[in-house]
Amino acid sequence: MNFLKAEWRKLAIINYEINPALLLKYLPEGTELDFYKEKCYISLVGFMFLNTKLLGLPIPFHRNFEEVNLRFYVKKKENGIWKRGVVFIKEIVPKPALSFVANSVYKENYHTMPMKNLIHEKEDELLIKYSWRDKSWHSIQIMAENKAKPMEADSEFEFITEHYFGFTKKENSTSEYEVCHSKWDCYEVKDHHVEIDFHKVYGEDFECLNHQEPVSVMLAEGSEIEVKTKKYII
Repeated sequence: MNFLKAEWRKLAIINYEINPALLLKYLPEGTELDFYKEKCYISLVGFMFLNTKLLGLPIPFHRNFEEVNLRFYVKKKENGIWKRGVVFIKEIVPKPALSFVANSVYKENYHTMPMKNLIHEKEDELLIKYSWRDKSWHSIQIMAENKAKPMEADSEFEFITEHYFGFTKKENSTSEYEVCHSKWDCYEVKDHHVEIDFHKVYGEDFECLNHQEPVSVMLAEGSEIEVKTKKYII
């Protein structure tokens, strides 16, 4: 059953390498960390939610909005096949009703904060900026070429974007939901700027990200998405 349908567009993805030991307490039971070329990644992701429908119905004043999340990558073996997914540390949205539904139904760690976006397109240049306020303003900004290209097989971009499950840790249980979407095209990033205090926004465990440069910066076009109803796996 489809719980939610929407479009995810203009995904700004800032990737950092992180010590796997820092993530173990956030790891849902039954899953294990997923690595790309022996590196453990954590990503700061900002994007637009567009044309959102909940259980097939558009919700007034809640169709188009920003989201910024911090996530890491996991996998779970089921019937001999790996399911690759993500675990969210925190998801930030601009409207309280969004946080209420997501926290109540999916038990995710959603928070409501003031947010704004800037999407500016020229003939050959694309500027994307997502901002949110937690006492002070934080932001992700990417400048890219305004021409999307198909992803390359076995690339870092494919690893980051081709995780189709969400796993949620809740006390001694784990829930799972599937996110369905087509493969995403990507833009060539020319420049970026990240203004964020990871300690203030995400806690002491992620203060280390304040002192390191991203290993990569990506901009994905996105697509229509469908989020399936969750199920408990443990």
